Amino acid sequence: MTYRSILVGTDGSDSSFLAVDRAAALAGATGAVLVLASAYHPMPEKERTVAADRLGDLAYKVQGATPAEDVLRAARARAVTAGAKEIETVAAEGDAVDVLATLARRQDVDLVVVGNRGLNSLAGRLLGSVPANLSHKSPCDVLIVRTTDGR
Repeated sequence: MTYRSILVGTDGSDSSFLAVDRAAALAGATGAVLVLASAYHPMPEKERTVAADRLGDLAYKVQGATPAEDVLRAARARAVTAGAKEIETVAAEGDAVDVLATLARRQDVDLVVVGNRGLNSLAGRLLGSVPANLSHKSPCDVLIVRTTDGR
């Protein structure tokens, strides 16, 4: 089977960018369309104001851009470097697992790629792993890229 369309989830973490690199190399080698996706939850206005005050000019790297769009811009640059030719980007509101599973269905992708490292916190352990949960909800193959040394 040849992969014609590959979806990769990214949240801007090093782990997710390594998954983007692997997905982009695979897309480049097979001629597949690469769909870069970033799930997000809107930040309430009060939190945005506090973050902007704290970060000053660094609050948004590009004026008017959302953090998800910034992540996708950086992911696109990495994907091009890794060899992907045809690239689409999608920022979607919601939980990462739900967003990726829904996009996989809507865009009829053949493969979803994610890094093996999710939230490195108590919240991550309580909420569960994106790769593990996605493997149960995805309508297609899931490639979990080993992005950590396992220690």
